[in-house]
Amino acid sequence: MIKKILLVVAFLFAATSYAQIVINELDCDTPSTDDKEFIELKSATPFFALDGYVLVLYNGTGSQINLSYYVIDLDGFATDINGIFVVGNQLVSPVPDKFLPESIFQNGPDGVALYLGSSSDFPNNTLATATNLVSAIVYGTNDPDATSLMSILGVTTQLNESSGVGGSTVNSIQRKNDGTYESKTPTPGANNDGSGFIYNGITIAVSTNSTTEVGTFNVTFTTQTNVTSDLNFSFTLDNGSFITADFTGNTSVFIPTGSNSFVTTITLVNDALDEGDELAKVKFGTLPAQYNRLNDEIEVRIIDNDFYTLPFGTPLNPTFGNVSSTAPAGYYATLEGLAGAALKQGLQDIIANPNMVRAHSYGDITDILKTADQNPLNSNQVWLMYKEVPKAKFDFQTSSNNAGKWNREHIYPQSRGGFTDGTSELADGINVWLPTNANDILAGHADAHHIRAEDGPENSIRNNKDYGLTGYNGPSGNQNSWKGDVARSVFYMAIRYNQLSVVNGDIADTTVGQLGDLATLLNWNTLDPRDDFEMNRNNYIYTWQVNRNPFIDYPNLADYIWGGNTGQQWFSTLSNASFEDSQVLLYPNPSKGFVTISGIEQEYTIEVYNNVGSKIVDSKFTGTSQILTNWASGIYIAKITSDSKTIIKKIVVQ
Repeated sequence: MIKKILLVVAFLFAATSYAQIVINELDCDTPSTDDKEFIELKSATPFFALDGYVLVLYNGTGSQINLSYYVIDLDGFATDINGIFVVGNQLVSPVPDKFLPESIFQNGPDGVALYLGSSSDFPNNTLATATNLVSAIVYGTNDPDATSLMSILGVTTQLNESSGVGGSTVNSIQRKNDGTYESKTPTPGANNDGSGFIYNGITIAVSTNSTTEVGTFNVTFTTQTNVTSDLNFSFTLDNGSFITADFTGNTSVFIPTGSNSFVTTITLVNDALDEGDELAKVKFGTLPAQYNRLNDEIEVRIIDNDFYTLPFGTPLNPTFGNVSSTAPAGYYATLEGLAGAALKQGLQDIIANPNMVRAHSYGDITDILKTADQNPLNSNQVWLMYKEVPKAKFDFQTSSNNAGKWNREHIYPQSRGGFTDGTSELADGINVWLPTNANDILAGHADAHHIRAEDGPENSIRNNKDYGLTGYNGPSGNQNSWKGDVARSVFYMAIRYNQLSVVNGDIADTTVGQLGDLATLLNWNTLDPRDDFEMNRNNYIYTWQVNRNPFIDYPNLADYIWGGNTGQQWFSTLSNASFEDSQVLLYPNPSKGFVTISGIEQEYTIEVYNNVGSKIVDSKFTGTSQILTNWASGIYIAKITSDSKTIIKKIVVQ
C-alpha cells in the first residue's frame, strides 16, 4: 500500500516544479479569536527532514520595523507524504505538525522567512537579513507595502490575504504551481491545487465537555470514509494532575473493515481528594500512515466534588463580624489624634514602611488571588468581583484569549498608575521579595491590595476608566456588592504611593497618577460596608506583603482624609467597629416581605438606600421593629443610627 502511495506522489512531484522547500500557505488573520492561524511549508520531495531550518516572523512597520518578533525552530520535524508541513494553532484542522500560541501572527504589513540556521541565530529584535534565506513572503491585510522589509528579504510583491472572495478573516495566502500566490479558502495540510495523496481523517468527539468526578462520558472516533482494513490505535487522557488512576475504561480503538466509528465509555474515579477541577485531554496515539488527525487533545473538564467552605458569606450574601482583623497590637497606634496631612502621612508611614513592607512579583499575584479571592462556598473557585459570580480557579487566563477565563484586574489601572508590566511574571513564592517604599511605583503593578480576580472580558470592558459619573459602574443589573471594595482599594493606593492620587470628577483615560471620581468613591465606601470577605483578604495579603489596607480595618479613615471630617482629629474609638459587633440583627435576610430590627433598646433611626444611592426609607423606632421590603429584587443598604453611633448593614431582597 505505502509503495503505491509513494509511486503516485513521486509522479505528482515530477509534474510540478518546486524549490527544495518553500512557504506554501499562510493564514495570518482568522475570525475573532485568531485561533486557526498557520504557516504551511512544502518540499519538492516527500518526508523532507527540516533539521537546521527555522521560521522567523518580522515586523514590517512601526518602532520595531524590520526586527524579528518570533522564531520557530524546526529541528526534529519532516514534511509528510505530500511534502507538507504545518505549524499553527490547536484548532487548525487537520492538526498541525507543530503547535503555535494563539494570536501569534501580526496581521501586516509583516513578513515570514524560512532560513537555514538555528533559533539562537534569531533572538527577538534581530534585524531582518537575506543571509541563509530559503523562502520569504511579506504580507498584509489591505495595508501599505512594507517596502523596507521587502527590499531586505528580496520580495517584489506584498501579498494581500484580504483579496479574493471572503476577505481577510476567511482567506489564506496560497502558492500556486507557477510560484505566484493567490488568496482563497484555506487548505492546511493539503496541496493547494487539491492533488496528491488524500488522507482518511479521524475526528474525536466527546459526549460532554464537563462532568463531575462521579460522572461518565463517551469518546467517539469517526473516520471520514469507511476503513478498507481493520484500524487499531490507542489514545490517552492524562493531562497534568489527571492521570490513569482517575478513570477506568477502554483506551484501545478498533474500527473493523467497512466501518467508520468506535465508541468507548470513560468512568471517572471518585477519589475523595480535594484536587480542584482537572482537565482530561483525549489525545491520539500513533496512527497508521494513511490516516491523519482532524482534531486532537479534546478537553473534558472534571469538576471536583470535594471542596471545603469558609465560615463567612460571599459579597452578594455578606456576613459581618465573623472575621476579625489580624493587625498586630499597636499597628495603627501612631495615628491616634492625627489630622489632615499628618494623618495621611502617618498612614503612609505604616503601609509603605521600607523596613517592613515587601514587594512581590506579578506572577505571585495569581497564587495570592486563588486564596484571597476564594469563593467562601467552594474552595475550588474564586469570586469575580464585578460579575459577582464564582469561577473555577482552573480557568485562569494563560493565553491572549480571555473568553471564559478569569484574570487579574488592577483596580488602579496599570496605565493610569504608571506601573505597566513593572514586575516579573515569574511566581517565586512568599519567601522571595524585594524591599519597597512610597516612591517605588513599579511595586504597584503587583500590589495585591488593589488587584482582584475578574472575568476576562469584563476586565477588558472596564479597561482604564474612572469609577462613577460617566466612568465604569459595573455590568448591567449587578448588585453593587463590589463598589465599597473598589473605593477602599483606590484610597489605599492613593496613600501607599507618592505618585498616585484620587480626585474629583472624570479624568482623561490618558492621565497618569490620578483616578476619579472621589465623591462617588466616598459614597460607595459608605453604601457598601466592608464585610468578612474583604477582611479575610486583607488578613491574607498581610501575610505576603506585611502591610494592610487601613481603609478595610477602619473605613471611616477616608472621611477624615477626603470627606466630611477632613481636618478633624482621628481616633480609633471613632470607628464603628464596636457598634457593628453589637447584637443588632436584621432578619430574615434575604427578606421575605419584611425585615425585623432587634438588639437596640433605645430610640434609633433607620435609613435604607437602593443600589443607585437613593434613600427609600427614613424612619425612627424604639426597640424591636419591622419595616416592609416590598422593593425590587437586589441589595439595599441600611444605615442605623442610635446615640451618635452608626452601623451599616445590607438587606437582600429576592
